[in-house]
Formats: sequence, C-alpha cells, structure tokens
Amino acid sequence: MADGRLVIGTQRYSSWSLRGWLSVRLAGLDVAIEVVPLAGGGKTTALKSLSPNGCVPYLEHHGAVVWDSLAIAEYCAEQDPDLWPAERCARAVARSISAEMHSGFRAVRSALPMNLGRDKRPPATGFDEDVRRDITRIDALWADARTRYGQGGPFLFGAGFGNADAMYAPIVARFLSYDVPGLSDVSRQYMEAVRQHPLVREWYDQAALEPEGWHLDVYETLA
Repeated sequence: MADGRLVIGTQRYSSWSLRGWLSVRLAGLDVAIEVVPLAGGGKTTALKSLSPNGCVPYLEHHGAVVWDSLAIAEYCAEQDPDLWPAERCARAVARSISAEMHSGFRAVRSALPMNLGRDKRPPATGFDEDVRRDITRIDALWADARTRYGQGGPFLFGAGFGNADAMYAPIVARFLSYDVPGLSDVSRQYMEAVRQHPLVREWYDQAALEPEGWHLDVYETLA
C-alpha cells in the first residue's frame, strides 16, 4: 500500500505538476499518482475538493500535506538531502535560482505555455522584449551554475539531477517546443541532458498516452 498520493494535472501542459512529480520521484517517495485533467484558466472544479489551494501539485505523505511545487521540493529534500547540493554556497545558489523560477519569468510562462505535443517551432508573433529578457536571464543562470558548480556532470550542480533541475525542467520543455534562439552552447547541452534524463523521458511518454479529449484548444491552436 502506498504511503500517500501526489495529485497532478494534465502532463502535456502542467509545468508545476512536472516540478513536483520530479522531486517526489527523485526522493523515492512511495505515493500513488492521481492525474486530474485540467480545464485551463483555473476552472478545474475537481481540484477544489482535492487540494487545499485548488491547484496542483498536491502531496500527501505519511500524514503530511504539502502543496506548491517549491514546498514539495523542500519536503522531498528532507527525505533525500541530495536533492540540494551538499556544499553550502552551491546549495544557497540552487535554492535562490529555484525561488527565482518559482516567482519570476512571467513573460516566458505566459507567452510560451508548456505543451509537450507542440511541433518544434517559434511562436508566430515571435519573442517580445519581455520574453527575450527572461530568456537571457535564464540562459545566464544556467551558464553560471554550470560553470561554477556543474563541472562534475551534465546538470546545473554536477552529476546529480536535483531540485534546481526539477524546477527548470518545464523551461527546458518550453525552450525546446518553441525553438528558442540565442542560447549559449552551455545551455543547449544542459537542455539536452535534462530532456534525456530517464524521469523526464518517462513524463513525456506518459503525456503522449493521455486521451486526446484532455487536449485544450487554448494551447493546441497557439500558432
């Protein structure tokens, strides 16, 4: 019998669910996964009775209830401290860039919604100034972390795929889907490493198996 459950949204679209799911899987928590098809625009009424804030992801584990992706990441790190870097300064940077992702980059999140079924192509309207500014900042964050702390492996802080990588995995998906230009070679190599991680591949595979009836026109018709 599972030790709890993790409630997530449509895997094709739900970037925050991907973050929480990755942290839970990386920590090895034995929880049942419940997928709720999203209606978009906060209109998923089924979540109102499932999650304290009416959003996904939502984790129940051994009596603890945790909502919000960053809170889930921190909870999972209590179970597996290796989800944050062991070295104090690296750990501080990992937490900072994760929090920046959690609270920022609204232009990218709004203009480039996650859709794992999208053909690789830029948006018809291009990338406006705010989106380009976010892209430049993310590229700089990735390059800095990889240069200072990632020499031991392909991820932001070395060999281990951790919470910081989980927080940025949906950004990787967006950048790939929208064929974002102008990224450094360091960032492109990092994106490929994230995309090929077994858990990320598993998420993509599961998303591809979701019923077509779960697809939302607001994302599928985005040029």
